[in-house]
Amino acid sequence: MIWSKHKMPGCKKHLWICSGIFLMFLASPSFAQKGEIMGMITDKNTKEPLVGANIYIKHNMTVGTVSDLNGHYVLRCKPGHYTFVYSYTGKKTAEKEITVFADSTITVDVAMEIFSEQFKEVVIKAGKFDKKLEDQTVSMEVLKPRLIDSRNTTTIETALNMTPGLTILDEEPQIRGGSGFTFGVGSKVAVFIDNLPLMSGDNGKPDWSLIPIENIKQVEVVKGASSVLSGSAALSGAIYIRTAYPGLIPKTKVKVFTSMYDHPPAPASGWWSGINTGVGASFLHARKINDGYTDLVIGGFVLKEKNYIGAPKPGPLVIDTTGIEDKDMVNDKARFNFNFKHRARQVKGLSYGINGNFMYSKSSTALAWLDDTTHFYRAYPGAVLLGTHLTWYLDPFVSYYTGMGSKHTFTNRIFVSDNDLINDQSNKMFMLYNQYQYSKSFSNLGDLEFIGGAVSSFTSSNANMYAASGSPVNDLWNISLFMELEKKFGNALTLSGGTRIEHFVLNDTIMDTKPIFRFGANLKLGQETYLRMSMGQGYRFPTITERYIRTNVGSFGVFNNPALEPETSWNAEIGVKQGFKLSRFYGYLDGAYFYQEYNNTIEYLFGFWDPTYTFALAGFKFVNTGKSRITGVDLSLNGIAKINQNFNIYVLMGYTYMIPVTLQPDYVFAHDYNPGGSTGFSYNTTSVNPSGKILKYRFKHTAKIDLEFDYKKFGIGGSMKYFSKTENLDKAIFDFEDATKSAGGTLQPVLYRKYYNNHNQGNTILDARINCDIGEHHKVGFIVNNLLNRWYSLRPLKAEPMRKFMLQYRLEF
Repeated sequence: MIWSKHKMPGCKKHLWICSGIFLMFLASPSFAQKGEIMGMITDKNTKEPLVGANIYIKHNMTVGTVSDLNGHYVLRCKPGHYTFVYSYTGKKTAEKEITVFADSTITVDVAMEIFSEQFKEVVIKAGKFDKKLEDQTVSMEVLKPRLIDSRNTTTIETALNMTPGLTILDEEPQIRGGSGFTFGVGSKVAVFIDNLPLMSGDNGKPDWSLIPIENIKQVEVVKGASSVLSGSAALSGAIYIRTAYPGLIPKTKVKVFTSMYDHPPAPASGWWSGINTGVGASFLHARKINDGYTDLVIGGFVLKEKNYIGAPKPGPLVIDTTGIEDKDMVNDKARFNFNFKHRARQVKGLSYGINGNFMYSKSSTALAWLDDTTHFYRAYPGAVLLGTHLTWYLDPFVSYYTGMGSKHTFTNRIFVSDNDLINDQSNKMFMLYNQYQYSKSFSNLGDLEFIGGAVSSFTSSNANMYAASGSPVNDLWNISLFMELEKKFGNALTLSGGTRIEHFVLNDTIMDTKPIFRFGANLKLGQETYLRMSMGQGYRFPTITERYIRTNVGSFGVFNNPALEPETSWNAEIGVKQGFKLSRFYGYLDGAYFYQEYNNTIEYLFGFWDPTYTFALAGFKFVNTGKSRITGVDLSLNGIAKINQNFNIYVLMGYTYMIPVTLQPDYVFAHDYNPGGSTGFSYNTTSVNPSGKILKYRFKHTAKIDLEFDYKKFGIGGSMKYFSKTENLDKAIFDFEDATKSAGGTLQPVLYRKYYNNHNQGNTILDARINCDIGEHHKVGFIVNNLLNRWYSLRPLKAEPMRKFMLQYRLEF
């Protein structure tokens, strides 16, 4: 080298070295002249811009960007030929081969399409990770607004009841027989609206009336133990309800309807004179404002309706001190809700907002019928709950996309409920819920997806009926940490796993901590054939109500159990999802075998719980009944037949067979103070039919079918629900009947044994509907529930509604 052979003056030597380094930097990639690629990302169907779409170089994810609130993106890189990847949640990933030249700008617009262009019902956002339905590692069903609107749904339960594997009984969601009946208290199925819980903090009961049915985007039902994904309440599953934000075009929807109950078939009779009618209306307005930076949705619902159950009419010697009249048996409500979301102009990826919901309602609930014949549709004396309710929540939130799949989310809920009820059953509840969640895609680890976060939920309840704890004021605090990992290997195998640590503190004295785990896998076996398996643990801490409620309703009582223990479970399933196209029919056929075991199973059992019989002769109590197991199969079909441009057929059907059994039939978990003699309270001693070890209040077979035929502007549809007979129930209900019948007429007899023996053969309920579009913006519909006017009951002493006619009008523009 010249520098080694000839000496140079010191200053010149340093000058040459500096010049060389400078020239090397000029030649390096970081100083090379770059080119620019820009464009707009939109939804192929709606033409709306997609915010937060990822754009990056396929083999170098460190070079990338995200689309802004108008769907625009700009990406600078050095000259060369690249494969650019465009990805967005719920859309097909697109790849573009592009050559970038120095000092030039290339415009590439991308219109992204959904995963299944022919079968839009399957595009979902479920659990913690956003992905298409066929890639899920758990069993799941998805409902779209079409079914909700066409059935004139006033509360979401009527639509959810069409979901295979899910039954809602007395407002209580039950998935795959995970529970019997508890009047909705201590639900083992978690319910969320926009990822925030809709369960009352004191009793763990979902308030279905709060859900804005006029603005539902879709509903996702996760079946199987979901505590790791969804928290303590999700012991046997979870329901996620997603609301919709506005599109580019403002939307306004108005619906008005009227309804009428038919007279029931003999021997039952209606309690009303004239016509039992109801009226209601809902509205929705959604639009973007502030140059598209802000989303605003407002909606509301009003309902004025008489109950189909009438007031008590006790026997001549029975004293009913409540003074309830037929005019008091109403279910009225008024609700107003709003969604507000703003995307920051200066800070890319930052959005924040607040959602709110306010409702005032009057309710009448009958815990038991007056008798099993003529007065099937009247309430038992004292077994009526009347109340007025003021309930509201506010949900402030903030989210921040940092680019390349990284996201911070902080969501909160302030939930207040003030319930003024008769029989000294009023209660006030305050709940504060906070959740921080971080998600990240690690490209250097083969696109490993990570989600982690923390949850805090604090509830304070003030109710005299919970004073069995020592005070009417009770506090429950739950904190949890969760983590979920998911990795896809090629285009065939997806593995996921997660853990959650739950910690509960009740009244600063009772504490419990429990770690739980889950694992899942999904393997693509062939074209549209997906094999999945999952294993997961469940955990549920008893609610304030389950431990401390002590109240009476006439001759019935509800008894406290401060020693109630948390229940745990583990679940395993293996399933196959097959997407198919038969001529013009597109759909998914899904089948799963499931196995679930419970420990410390909490059941709501009827018995003679107090040896003094002064508080109440008999009633219900939450107790730990030992170990139980539920096995079975779950089949479902969801599809659409596109006969031609004007004619579509929609299909949703499912069948569930399960065997719910006790594993400890002789385990004595309590003592029953029966007037005939105190006995050890076990499964065998308390069951009407213990021979098969079947858990109480379960159906071994359920089937659901919903069909709709749409031709041009006319649609006709119908649904069928089948519930097999109740295999087993509490023997104490029959003993209570004997005790009340022998009271000399001072107590109203509780009549159930005859009905159970003569009518417990299973129930098939049919519904029908007709819809017609009038012009571009108007639609009318006529709906009949319980088409055959079946006289039936699905749980002891509870009359289900008779035939109901509804006429609705919808205006959309």
